[in-house]
Amino acid sequence: MNFVVRLYVGMNTETKKIVNPLTKPLKGVINIPPDKSISHRAAIFSALVKEPILINNFSSGGDCKSTLNVLQQLGVEVNFQSEKNLIISNKKGFKQPSNILDAGNSGTTIRLMSGVLAGSSITSTLTGDESLQKRPMARIIKPLKQMGADIKAENNDTTAPITIKGSQLNGIIYNSPVASAQVKSCILLAGLHAEGKTVLKEPYTSRDHTERLLSYLGANIKTEDNKVQIQKSQLNSKPISIPGDISSAAFFLVAACIVPGSEIIVRDVGLNPTRTGIIDVLKQMNANIEILNKRTECNEEIGDVKVSYSDLKGINIGKDMIPGIIDELPIIAVAATQATGTTIAREAEELRHKESDRIKAICTELKKLGADIEEAIDGFIIHGKTQLRGNCVLETYHDHRIAMCGYVAGLIALKPIQINEFQWVNISFPEFTQVFEKLS
Repeated sequence: MNFVVRLYVGMNTETKKIVNPLTKPLKGVINIPPDKSISHRAAIFSALVKEPILINNFSSGGDCKSTLNVLQQLGVEVNFQSEKNLIISNKKGFKQPSNILDAGNSGTTIRLMSGVLAGSSITSTLTGDESLQKRPMARIIKPLKQMGADIKAENNDTTAPITIKGSQLNGIIYNSPVASAQVKSCILLAGLHAEGKTVLKEPYTSRDHTERLLSYLGANIKTEDNKVQIQKSQLNSKPISIPGDISSAAFFLVAACIVPGSEIIVRDVGLNPTRTGIIDVLKQMNANIEILNKRTECNEEIGDVKVSYSDLKGINIGKDMIPGIIDELPIIAVAATQATGTTIAREAEELRHKESDRIKAICTELKKLGADIEEAIDGFIIHGKTQLRGNCVLETYHDHRIAMCGYVAGLIALKPIQINEFQWVNISFPEFTQVFEKLS
């Protein structure tokens, strides 16, 4: 069977989604999709190994499909053994692509592959959809040029398309102005094939899946607090197993907290400490959350998360917590509408540079529902607890997380809502509504 068909099993095809308020609690045990961040990295890193690698539990999201498509255009073999298990092989190395490499909507694909291709022996151009072409690329182009990369982009090297002529790279010491896993990963992947040491320091530690997986595969990499060092390395062929995506689980954790009487268990969730900020924040908000069956697989923590309806309280989210919850802040905003008191999230301006301006998007849409939310230049302020009204039409801004936030908010509204362009959930979670239907 063709792998594209396999990836879109369970795809949500609804362009306009009607969400009806729940009349009963969420109950049950569920599995959520494989971690998207680790899936990207597993595929890309496997393409850097001379021997084939088996990847178990690969993400079915559209973004990860974009990564596989780019790799295939570069001559990498992708063979699915079952719906979510595949073997990646690149014995002959990257070939010169015949077309522009399309990263779709995936910032991870374009930024990580830029680091890989900068030190390759081929010339290529990376681009993406309209949304991706607006996202900032200077943050990777500047350090890559410092390493000796021959790289050019649109609008004075700030946006895609990006054209890269592979060249010899040299290690650098780089103090990143932003705590970004994509920026860090791009530089580390370039450093993997550069002469000398490459050292990167972040203002705060961003998610560290790249460091963990590279270490698991045998790279010469060292980490200390928010500093990472890498040297030229040959990666080893080892099977990779991918845990459930905690960013996808976040929507179910919040839903269980705010739908009265609910109690659910989300199984086999990735519990990497740089990703569990959503659990930490919900616990600070007085959520009833328990971790069960914790263990380690392929250098990543994994476990089951039990959560039940909670009397949430408003909190101040400190700036040191922001990097660990940057993708979950929109759904945290939904939770905050049901928390007694005020919730403040600031110094999160990175949210404005995601698939959409997520600060503006979440504030605009929650206001439609009747939430008491104030938009700040770098975050939001929410006064709760508020009964969401419903009886409105929400927009997704071509952003999968905004679409899913609207769905969760609709579950507790007084009246039904409509969400336009709901099909954007397929970017990360094609089975989203199906999993919710198992619980309701």
